[in-house]
Amino acid sequence: MSCIVLLEIQVTPESVSEMKELLKRMLPDTRSFAGCITLDLYGNLEDSGNLVFHGRWDSRAHYERYLAWRGQTGDATQLESMLAAPAKLRFFEQLDI
Repeated sequence: MSCIVLLEIQVTPESVSEMKELLKRMLPDTRSFAGCITLDLYGNLEDSGNLVFHGRWDSRAHYERYLAWRGQTGDATQLESMLAAPAKLRFFEQLDI
């Protein structure tokens, strides 16, 4: 069963432009990674450093393989260095009710 992944990050004010440029380069690889169905990025209208990723993945395991890959490439460390606080990662499944 597919799952929804919500990732919310708070980027430091001085890193917002750099983060957005980095994401422009990274997100095509994310969207083509095995198991990624869709991935959208949203910016808070009142806080340009507050970003939310909304993704649909074939499974949580697919997303976790993706995260491990980002860790191996060093991309995760680069992204984390621009955050003002730890990222919030949540997983959801559709309820049939």
